[in-house]
Amino acid sequence: MYIQYQLSMQSTNLPPLRSARLLDQLRERIRYRHYSLSTEHAYVYWARAFIRFHRLRHPREMGAADVEAFLSHLANERKAAASTHKQALAALLFLYRQVLDVDLPWMD
Repeated sequence: MYIQYQLSMQSTNLPPLRSARLLDQLRERIRYRHYSLSTEHAYVYWARAFIRFHRLRHPREMGAADVEAFLSHLANERKAAASTHKQALAALLFLYRQVLDVDLPWMD
């Protein structure tokens, strides 16, 4: 059952994105998945924070090491709580899987 759920979460059956801007694409995909508005705000916040942390580099240019660096920064320098850390991770996983259609090596 878990495998079926995992396969249904992949972006193979998703419609093409209409927007050209990354954060708008993120919002579009979140709305397509019928996530709550608060989830949308949180995911956009973490995606924006991730991009700003890496000096406005596009996430497609970055990989697993950059995601790990951001998450380590949250845990070590910002002293983020475990729930905050998990929320940031979930947002970045969603961004990479659902919007950019990229599977990072350690995501499985």
